[in-house]
Amino acid sequence: MTVLAINGSPRKNWNTATLLEKSLEGAAAQGAETELIHLYDLSFKGCISCFACKLKHGKSYGKCAVKDALTPVLEKIAAADAVILGSPIYFHGVTGEMRSLLERMAFPYLVYDKAYSTLFPRKIPVGFIYTMNVSEERMKEYGYDRIFAGTEQALARLFGSLETLFANDTYQFTDYSKYVVTAFDEAAKAQRRREQFPLDCQKAFDLGARFAQ
Repeated sequence: MTVLAINGSPRKNWNTATLLEKSLEGAAAQGAETELIHLYDLSFKGCISCFACKLKHGKSYGKCAVKDALTPVLEKIAAADAVILGSPIYFHGVTGEMRSLLERMAFPYLVYDKAYSTLFPRKIPVGFIYTMNVSEERMKEYGYDRIFAGTEQALARLFGSLETLFANDTYQFTDYSKYVVTAFDEAAKAQRRREQFPLDCQKAFDLGARFAQ
């Protein structure tokens, strides 16, 4: 059993990365082999619309033909028994690196038939951990559930299933006094970090453990 986690944040030791690490700890506790990949360490682009993955009898049919630093990651995804993605929310969506990964991870498996079927040969669980500065109430007000739903449905259809975890109202800095952030109450943010983030970490641990069972 191999569980792969992919960090779509540029920060390697903050909210998103921490939750992904906790998910892998949960998977490892069930005996799984685990690996965490940081997308911002890699040089790659999103889909270039070459359609080689759709070419009849083509040598790249069903897989991305672009060769760059993301290629071995895509190979690891293809071989994994579970994949957990993580991204902070930037301007109402996942980071650019995560979006580029999603394009090249999912599109080659999508068949342009009437059922929009999948070429992925197995059913594996996919997790998506979202971290964001906004509260649960503001997240609903902004309609993030609707924004994310299309991609989530596509991943579930292509790979087998999808489970999400939302970490809201996250702690962005260790010292808010250094930044122009008068919209936020530093004391309230710190309290949220102390009280809620450990609960989010436990949820991430439990997610990873479920995926490895």
